[in-house]
Amino acid sequence: MIHFKHISLIVFLVVCPMFLMGQTQPQVTAETKNSFIIKGFVRESETYIPLKNVNIHGNLGSYAASNLAGEFKIEVRIGDELIISHKDFETIYYTVTSDDDLTIDVRPAEGNQPSALNANKQSPSFSSLLDSALVYKNTSAEKSIQFITQSISKSNSTAQNARAFEVLADVYTHWKQYDLAVSNYRISLNSNKKSSVELKLAKGYYFNKNYQESIALYQHLIKEKGTTSDRAEVYEGLGDVFSKTKQHQKAITAYQLGLTIAKKQLITTKVTDLNSKIAEAYNASGAINEAGNYYKNALNLATKENKQRAIKEKIKVADFNSANRAYKVEIKLRKESLQDIQDIEADTIIDNASDYTLQKQNYKIGNAYYLQQKYEAAIPYLQRSIVEADKREDLVVEKDAKRKLSEVYRDAGDFEKALKAYEEYTQSVEKLYLKKEQQITQASRFSRNIAAQQNRIESLESDRELSESKYHLNQEQNKLQTLIIYSLIGGVLLLLLAAYVMYKFIKQQKLANNLLALKSLRSQMNPHFIFNALNSVNSFIATNDERAANKYLSDFSKLMRAVLENSEENFIPLTKEIELIELYTKLEHFRFKDKFEYVIEIDKNIEILDYNIPPMLLQPYIENAVWHGLRYKKEKGELRIAIYKKTANAITISITDNGIGRDKSKALKTDNQKKQNSKGMGNIKKRVSILNAMYKDTLDVSISDLNMEDGTGTQVLVTLKKH
Repeated sequence: MIHFKHISLIVFLVVCPMFLMGQTQPQVTAETKNSFIIKGFVRESETYIPLKNVNIHGNLGSYAASNLAGEFKIEVRIGDELIISHKDFETIYYTVTSDDDLTIDVRPAEGNQPSALNANKQSPSFSSLLDSALVYKNTSAEKSIQFITQSISKSNSTAQNARAFEVLADVYTHWKQYDLAVSNYRISLNSNKKSSVELKLAKGYYFNKNYQESIALYQHLIKEKGTTSDRAEVYEGLGDVFSKTKQHQKAITAYQLGLTIAKKQLITTKVTDLNSKIAEAYNASGAINEAGNYYKNALNLATKENKQRAIKEKIKVADFNSANRAYKVEIKLRKESLQDIQDIEADTIIDNASDYTLQKQNYKIGNAYYLQQKYEAAIPYLQRSIVEADKREDLVVEKDAKRKLSEVYRDAGDFEKALKAYEEYTQSVEKLYLKKEQQITQASRFSRNIAAQQNRIESLESDRELSESKYHLNQEQNKLQTLIIYSLIGGVLLLLLAAYVMYKFIKQQKLANNLLALKSLRSQMNPHFIFNALNSVNSFIATNDERAANKYLSDFSKLMRAVLENSEENFIPLTKEIELIELYTKLEHFRFKDKFEYVIEIDKNIEILDYNIPPMLLQPYIENAVWHGLRYKKEKGELRIAIYKKTANAITISITDNGIGRDKSKALKTDNQKKQNSKGMGNIKKRVSILNAMYKDTLDVSISDLNMEDGTGTQVLVTLKKH
């Protein structure tokens, strides 16, 4: 008999289920990356009566509705988010973790049922609501904001109102919604001016990249009386802004002033932090010796505080030595850190985002050995990094470690293991893409919920002010007309402020979503060329043509390194892209010398340095020309790549081949080839569309037959504007 695990979710209409943010995504394995059908059942929790016509949506675009028996089936993948909605209960968000059957118990809201927030207390106080908000601040943004919303409705003074908006801004700061944090700190200061809130606002400006506003506010706080106790923190914050804007000497001066105050007031943790930051500023300015001295001071001080602070500083110093090629010192510090991290993890869970995780430190030790060409020493640390990353579901480090392991095996001459490691790396890239795709959906929902709750809070604030206005109108009848005018002006200003905040938030969220989408598209490396190239290496080795294999692999590794270095950028200089396509075309010609010759022409009148282009935009078109046009041509063909001026502010890049043409090539393709080509071209179209939306139609791509009469040859024209 087969037993299925049932997962029950009790949901109230008045309580929004919030368990998505901060939830660890399940690891997607090779066996579960494909979709499957999951069965589910929806019922009322107390009577167990099945609920029909419940809507179920999945990430794959799949949809299902429960039948009369409350049952449904829907196509999903591990890690997908199911959205379960109905008019009689609050929408449920459930993350798929297995293929077990799913049972969903729901409890419809009753007319007189008190909210879950008020179940134990009929009328909680302002202070208790704010305390509850602080409890959930680090675990659930949405739940914390709900408590703050209730506290604002309970507020009966400007001091309480200011405190509520300060806590709200603190929540937004923790969840990295810095523009909303800035807005709410300012609202708090409008009700009650406090230097501690001004200090938070200055930090909020810094995180939101409003650097000039941050500098002005920090300088104002330095001049203010009564901020002596916070003066070290003020100078530290000012130094952070100067460091971020690359004003290193000003940063050092600000940090040293803060260090003097911290020493005088015996703030030991601040003394350690400022020594470390002074070291970073000196290092950034090129003063390596001074940086080394301050790092030494910071490390000595950190070891006297606690193990966690010592690890943090050891890793900073290790990074400093790595940047300056002092690999032996780096390795020694990182090995010491490994044992300390294991000791800390016995009592504390270290998040993958932290710099001091076992997988990251093992990877960096392996990389340090690799840079010294000590390949045998590097391999076990990279393998440990992969194991730890897999165990902790850190796909980013797992991907990087597998790629580095492939490079180590390659440079050590073990090409078979290098190929295997590289194949595992590409699988990790696919897993990471799937996870990013799921995170985009989750982030979008989180943003919508946050925006809705912020609107609710601003409406409450507006209502509160209007209520106060009505109260004063009743008390002072002789000022009725004046107070009405002021109330209307205040209401209009609040609405304008709300509209401005929403516009800014939506615009920033759209930009963030576009950047995340671009990053996801860039992470999809086309394995077609990589695997074919490595197969070519195998064929060279099989024919004992070791020299050709080494030459080909050397050029291939240069191309891959350049591609990976540029993979995080939306645009790169056109000169770099030309170098990439020259190297790529050279590799393709090396493999198909008997099939085509190629020419790359660049108009001398073009100022190449004035133009930027998305990385590896041209490579897929060149690959199509070679693999689907020239490769099937009986006689030797020609590939011509030309860059010429179109207008004063635009150039055209032409990729022309005299191959068999698109129609004949399409007829020769297998179903799998058609699918792969469609996906590759689709990704390029998506990239061009997103970039044009973000940068005002910078690119234009057109594809046409070279010879209209017989359909042979293909011409791709890419128009690029100055950016």
